[in-house]
Amino acid sequence: MQLELSARFAADLAGLWPEEEREGRPLGLAVSGGPDSLALLLLADAALPGRIAVASVDHGLRPEAAAEVALVGRIAGERGIPFTPIKVDLAPGNLQAQARAARYAALARWAGEAGLGAIATAHHADDQAETLLMRLNRGSGIAGLAGVRPRSVIDGTDIALLRPLLGWRKAELAAVVAAAGIQPAEDPANTNPAFDRARMRAALAGADWLDPLALAASAAHIAEGWQALEWYAELDWHEMVLHEDGDSGAPGFSYCANVPRVIAIETILRIIRELGGHATRAEAARAWDRLWAGENASLGGVLAVPGVERVEKVGVQMRVWRFRPEPARGSVN
Repeated sequence: MQLELSARFAADLAGLWPEEEREGRPLGLAVSGGPDSLALLLLADAALPGRIAVASVDHGLRPEAAAEVALVGRIAGERGIPFTPIKVDLAPGNLQAQARAARYAALARWAGEAGLGAIATAHHADDQAETLLMRLNRGSGIAGLAGVRPRSVIDGTDIALLRPLLGWRKAELAAVVAAAGIQPAEDPANTNPAFDRARMRAALAGADWLDPLALAASAAHIAEGWQALEWYAELDWHEMVLHEDGDSGAPGFSYCANVPRVIAIETILRIIRELGGHATRAEAARAWDRLWAGENASLGGVLAVPGVERVEKVGVQMRVWRFRPEPARGSVN
């Protein structure tokens, strides 16, 4: 492999996972057998020799999957890289969403058992461009338009999830694999027009005036803006939300709603979670609209009641919204 490619990858990885955080622990790679993830394997092996481990997940959705896992195992074995095949069973429902959830849960278990410092996936600039355009087309909010984050954590864990290839083009990664003389697996879903992403990928391929790297950079800028909003929402939670029990002793919160709608939506979501409920951002946005109009709102098993009162903390009249668990249906107050 060209030294400059290895150095470039090492620099991208260091920006997400500084050396002082690694504590000598290996980096885990999620490798499917496709060109993108095989390039991740090759680049990481060159940049971190002896300091990586590989896992490949079979979701049981395609008969070819077992052979693809075996391909990854052979390539890792030839390079002396520890390899773990993983088989997952999917719950009923949206297959793509279930596959994603099962995959990351399995990778998290693997990371814990193997003592890994982080997990890396092969999402790249073309993926990010597709994600941004798909979400723009769906009318997504800022959180969705921020796209795939370069660094996050696997849901429900503290395991770092890294995406060091977001500044790389798909064609560059394919060239890395071709130069190594490896024939990657190809998932037919990547070109199946039944899937939104495949249709967007085909549309992008025919729009040479669009620059995926620039689109990926825009997603990164949006992500920075979202980080600022999350910081403001954390401040709003600590400054403007008060825990208080109702007359019946039920736990609840009062919220002095005095921030822009996008911030208040995050605070409403946090209140719902604290009261044991669950709601989407879209549901929280509709609740904000009702509360702002002076109407009660119900979401996630929580009843929100609007009001206006003098808030001693700031000495002025403010909108104060009170949140309580909804009474059980059929109960008598």
